[in-house]
Amino acid sequence: TPRMNTAARRNESADDSLAISEETKEAEQAEEGIKEILELLCVLGAAQKELCMYRSREALQIFHQLPHEQYRTGWVLHQVGRAYFEMADYQNAKRALETMQNVEPHRLKGLEVLSTALWHLKKEVELSHLAQTAVDFDRLSPEAWCVVGNCFSLQKDHETALVFFRRSIQLDPNFTYSHTLSGHEYVSNEDFDKAIHCYRDAIRADDRHYNAWYGLGAIYFRQEKYDLAEYHFHRALSINPQSSVLHCHLGMAQHANRKPYEALETLQQAFALDPRNPQARYQRATIYMALERPHDALEELERVRDAAPRESSVHFAMGKVLKRMGKMEQAMRCFLTALDLDPKDNNLIKAAMDKLDQPDVEEDGSAF
Repeated sequence: TPRMNTAARRNESADDSLAISEETKEAEQAEEGIKEILELLCVLGAAQKELCMYRSREALQIFHQLPHEQYRTGWVLHQVGRAYFEMADYQNAKRALETMQNVEPHRLKGLEVLSTALWHLKKEVELSHLAQTAVDFDRLSPEAWCVVGNCFSLQKDHETALVFFRRSIQLDPNFTYSHTLSGHEYVSNEDFDKAIHCYRDAIRADDRHYNAWYGLGAIYFRQEKYDLAEYHFHRALSINPQSSVLHCHLGMAQHANRKPYEALETLQQAFALDPRNPQARYQRATIYMALERPHDALEELERVRDAAPRESSVHFAMGKVLKRMGKMEQAMRCFLTALDLDPKDNNLIKAAMDKLDQPDVEEDGSAF
């Protein structure tokens, strides 16, 4: 019996050692799992931080470091789509957000961004299908009615678009994007007072919504309130300093406010952020003409023409510059090219052609 007791104690000791070993292994596995989760959250947090600061390229680099199974999730693909959208890369934004739909078919967050990407790409059929799908799935979602509003906006039915944007706001008064899109529709109808009200509502809901600050600046620019326009473009840029388009509009406001050299510097920043942005070069040409530097203006316009060869206004502007330089034959060729590309503007172009042999009178680059 003493031997039996000793054997029993040995078995109990072995069982205890095995249990302790299993508990230790489970604890190590749990610790390893927690470590992996924390590392994943750190990566997602770093990417989200960059995205919130509108450093979209940096955010995309971080998102692309994620493992495949984490990258192909609805939330990550939504953020990737947003990053491409902020870079005005609408084709890649569309691709990412459509993949988001495939991965999570019932996800509605992000569809407002997808619908705006489709709006920019002029994809009427795809946008109509998206609107129908979103409303069929959840009629009480602000995103769904925002998509419907974008659908009618693309068809130039601004009044109907406003009805659906208002429905979106009724469902969620803090849905900032619908406030801003309502403002854009009112601007299209040239109802600036109501547009200003919508943009201010958007800012009240989210004062970091730079699109609304931009919208206010664009209205004040059209109303020739250049100080106010410059202030609001500055506010938009303080939130999103990575936007080439915002720098371009600020440069236009500075030029209109008789700050040509500040405007040239701002437009250089716009070009540095996005060398593909022809508007920055076009506006620089406008300023060079106002500063009586036609050779510099022509150089910029030639580069714009190379990027957008079928843009009538560029050939028309080149004709005006060449006229200023005394190169009448080349100016006439540019005017004829502009006329071929856009016959609707024939009165303006024909007037310039008729006055080709006459000296410019009170004419500067702003007449482009």
